[in-house]
Amino acid sequence: MPQDDPHTDQTDRTDHTGYTDQTDHAGSADRDLVERFLASRSEADFRALYSRHSPILGRTILRFVGGNQADAEEVLQTAWIRAVDRLDGFRWESSLRSWLTGIALNCSRELIRARTRRQHTDVDSLDLSEAPKIHRQIHRVDLERAIAQLPDGYREVLILHDIEGYTHVDIAGRLGVEVGTSKSQLSRARSAMRRLLHRDEEG
Repeated sequence: MPQDDPHTDQTDRTDHTGYTDQTDHAGSADRDLVERFLASRSEADFRALYSRHSPILGRTILRFVGGNQADAEEVLQTAWIRAVDRLDGFRWESSLRSWLTGIALNCSRELIRARTRRQHTDVDSLDLSEAPKIHRQIHRVDLERAIAQLPDGYREVLILHDIEGYTHVDIAGRLGVEVGTSKSQLSRARSAMRRLLHRDEEG
């Protein structure tokens, strides 16, 4: 479970999925399900795990891959295959959801790198000037569309921090970057989001 970052404004860490952090009860329920599946390896026990976590995991993956539904479904299946293969080595040092999200992130990044149609956007070429504050209500579809248009690095940090609630220390460890890089990427991602949303407003 990501730890609270004392330097982070908590208002910037809204989980737009509506999913709250795992409670002790939820963690216990996950552990019971995992132990039962590892003991039985039955399809029914796997489906219980799959049904419990796939809706949230699938939406997170969809954002990671830029809104491509086919890619998201492929990554979700790959992530579960990898998770099942490694499940007996999971030490419960984090929540099951956090662990699954890490696997999903890695699978998403692998798929994105393998895309032959990927647009190689130069992150440094973006116009990072501060966009005017948007006063209108932003609808979910606007947010999802803007997130999908972000460069991969920006999108990953924005999703992990602002949607999934990870700290910059957590993100740096998962992405293999410095904490300062994570903070810089988040700042630039938010500026790019404001610019994209403002452009849509004008259009």
